[in-house]
Amino acid sequence: MSSIIYPGSFDPVTYGHIDIIKRASKNYDLVYVSVLDNNKKSPLFTVEERVKMLKDVTGDFDNIIIETFGGLLIDYAKEKNVHMILRGLRALTDFEYELHMAQTNYLISGGTLETVFLPTDLEYSYLSSTTVREIASFKGDVSKFVPDCVAQSLYKKFGY
Repeated sequence: MSSIIYPGSFDPVTYGHIDIIKRASKNYDLVYVSVLDNNKKSPLFTVEERVKMLKDVTGDFDNIIIETFGGLLIDYAKEKNVHMILRGLRALTDFEYELHMAQTNYLISGGTLETVFLPTDLEYSYLSSTTVREIASFKGDVSKFVPDCVAQSLYKKFGY
């Protein structure tokens, strides 16, 4: 059985993330969409809220598991007995950062953890959770960037 982990903050999940999840689900038997619970960051949504949003938008997929992890990705992957990490790429700047992380994970895992890079669909190449949060914070329309349930969660979080 082929399995892969798609880790991220997903704060919030966007159509770009969903594009990567959908495409991964066609190529792997099991896709762990794993929300990083990092107490060094200050996300807009709690880890529980992010998990719920991901479950809401991936409910039609039967080979997706949504869960959280903390600590090192290599430890989480070892716990799941998964040897592949999926990272979505929007631009060259993403690649530089993600390549560094992939090489680090490979090295500290003793060569057991590989990373697969999947470029996002061009339709979403400009899209980031940071941009979506900023637009929503100014009461902008985010319906082109996130599913309705996520947009409503953003609007509620910002008090309108």
